[in-house]
Amino acid sequence: MLTLDLTNAPRWHDLAPGVRVQLRPLTTALMVATRSDPVVEAVPEAASDEERAVAFAKALARRAVLTWKGIGDADGNPIDPSPEAIDALLDIWPIFEAFQLTYVSKGLLLEQEKNVSALSPNGPSAGASATATRAKRPAKAARRG
Repeated sequence: MLTLDLTNAPRWHDLAPGVRVQLRPLTTALMVATRSDPVVEAVPEAASDEERAVAFAKALARRAVLTWKGIGDADGNPIDPSPEAIDALLDIWPIFEAFQLTYVSKGLLLEQEKNVSALSPNGPSAGASATATRAKRPAKAARRG
């Protein structure tokens, strides 16, 4: 069953020991805005899927991160989120992976569910078409022994 969280409140996500970020809910508006982000649109056609994923994750994080804990500058002083700091944070591989797993992938699970199988050839989802042509004659039985 799909459960709806009608509060749309920001949530805290642990990305590493001692590193927490408060993120906006992953809504349709946030995803659409990220897809049309100039940085995402500027990714070359020849870019790999990995390069696209990094550009998208950074653009999404720049929109989603509200505040954080456990992140500081080179001197150990706490810093506030900024576009540059968010990009630098996601350049750390374990942080990037945790962001993808705890935030992005949960929003994409529903997207994957709708791509599970083709339409049924009959019933309420009628519309699937046959891909094989009819045999011209029955096949011969296999020889025994």
